[in-house]
Amino acid sequence: METRISRDLFERALEVIPGGVNSPVRAFRAVGMTPPFIKRAKGACVYDVDGNKYIDYICSWGPMILGHAREEIIEEITIAAQEGTSFGAPTEREVVLAEMICEAVPSVEKVRMVSSGTEAVMSAIRLARGFTGRDKILKFEGCYHGHSDGLLVKAGSGALTFGEPDSSGVPKDYAKNTLTATYNKIDQVEGIFKACGEEIAAVIIEPVVGNMGVVPPQEGFLKGLRELTAQYGALLIFDEVITGFRLGYSGAQGYFNITPDLSVFGKIIGGGMPVGAYGGSKRIMDLISPVGPVYQAGTLSGNPVAMAAGIATLRVLKNNPKIYDSLNAKAKQLENAFIEAAGEYDIPLVVNCVGSLLNPFFTNKKVVDFESASSSDAVVFNQYFKYMLEDGIYLAPSRYEAMFVSEAHSEEDIGETIKAIKSNLKRIKAKMKGS
Repeated sequence: METRISRDLFERALEVIPGGVNSPVRAFRAVGMTPPFIKRAKGACVYDVDGNKYIDYICSWGPMILGHAREEIIEEITIAAQEGTSFGAPTEREVVLAEMICEAVPSVEKVRMVSSGTEAVMSAIRLARGFTGRDKILKFEGCYHGHSDGLLVKAGSGALTFGEPDSSGVPKDYAKNTLTATYNKIDQVEGIFKACGEEIAAVIIEPVVGNMGVVPPQEGFLKGLRELTAQYGALLIFDEVITGFRLGYSGAQGYFNITPDLSVFGKIIGGGMPVGAYGGSKRIMDLISPVGPVYQAGTLSGNPVAMAAGIATLRVLKNNPKIYDSLNAKAKQLENAFIEAAGEYDIPLVVNCVGSLLNPFFTNKKVVDFESASSSDAVVFNQYFKYMLEDGIYLAPSRYEAMFVSEAHSEEDIGETIKAIKSNLKRIKAKMKGS
């Protein structure tokens, strides 16, 4: 596989961009490689500057649920761009997309558009604090909610310990109001609420975690959070940047039949364009400026090109509900291939699959939280990743990231992927024997 042009570009990038990339995981440092520089994409495949073709399971980290360069989406983007790329003024497309989100997600009566998932989460938390008059936020270890200061927090030494900043440049005062708990441990959350529930403005959670690999909620966990937050007057925030419109047209809350107070969206609602949104009941959302006292603004919020892409994407999903059955079936095929090959070659492997999200963990532990996700063997994963890339399968370069299946993945693509899974797990077993 030729990579000379990508390597040259990366060397140039290192001179002018920190780490050579504009988002850390793209640097391929975790797998000890130089990233391929992508030139174009179509359907289920991406093509790099050296001419290599890859079957893509990153899907721009989730947004490309319909595949790359889908004709009707490109057409709507083109029309919108020709009319003007930004106005800083209201447009009809903002209203249409907002109506579509409110119609799809019953808990959302009003929605505010922003430009990224990080911005949406930050704004939703500010709104929760404004609504409740409280300061503390509870999040879960291993859940990622963007890079705003108050959420770049790692767990303290115990369940009731305030979090510590997880990034240089974040003052401890920003982190002191962020509590952390272990995902899927409702008894731990109960203890935190008993200790300081009257001070907690909101609990924020990825209803299915997509940022420590794929980790689903255990039976009763989300229901328990709903009951605890209601009991103590705190808000429940679902971060559906990944799961929104992917697990189903009404997102994770429809999939699990749990109603949050606020929801955060991104990725799919922009059809691959930069976008974010947060929404909830009118009673809560009407606290946002210019109606209420909670301030939030953005020059590019509701950008007409992003709105056009989002409308086109949601329209396809709404009008073709069987897409979700197809997506889930493809993911199940991949899950079964991992399990069968791991069993045949006696490789410790656990696969978590929820809808069209899946993740192989090279461990023999059931993966239910960050600690168990961390037991996945990094050395084995890195070898598996390199083998798959050599075979033209483009995966996330981290054991903590999900595989995304798109509608554009054909049976041939799935078949090629299954063949690569089986042959490369066999290679891994041979390498284990030789080491």
